[in-house]
Amino acid sequence: MALKPTIFKYRISLSDLNRQYYDSLNLTLAQHPSETTERMMVRVLAYCLNVRDNLEFCKGVSNPEEADLWARDLNDNIELWIDVGEPAVDRIKKATRLAKELKVYSFNNKSDTWWLQGQEFFKQLPAEFFQFEWQQIQALAKLVTRTMEWSITISENSIYVSSEEGDCEVKCLAL
Repeated sequence: MALKPTIFKYRISLSDLNRQYYDSLNLTLAQHPSETTERMMVRVLAYCLNVRDNLEFCKGVSNPEEADLWARDLNDNIELWIDVGEPAVDRIKKATRLAKELKVYSFNNKSDTWWLQGQEFFKQLPAEFFQFEWQQIQALAKLVTRTMEWSITISENSIYVSSEEGDCEVKCLAL
């Protein structure tokens, strides 16, 4: 019998000082059985950093043909493709052909090695690469409950998360 995803509900008061974007978000997110809480949190942060009307969570882990998040236009063309983790070079190349804009958010303890091994190739692609510090993502994951009310403030390369469970700062560095 296949395991079912775990559903999380987020109410986020978002203040993105970099883009002058302020909103209240109500997100429902399915965590795939093989997905870590840390990876799920990076998907939420990527959503907050790129929020727009047509941005949505995709099947990601359970469907390798889809991004983790994407934004499509009215003609169903992919405007923005967001991958989380350390995707393979072939996946990144494919995404640059499918989408007008590509962003990759790496986050775990092998992120530095992944970047060092592929950076010469990655720099040739029309894509943006970012890295979260692994220890900060682990601290953020400790704040997770099934239903969450968060206040998130984005200023320069810092993301401040405040919740009833505690507070956390996560740095998002461009690679």
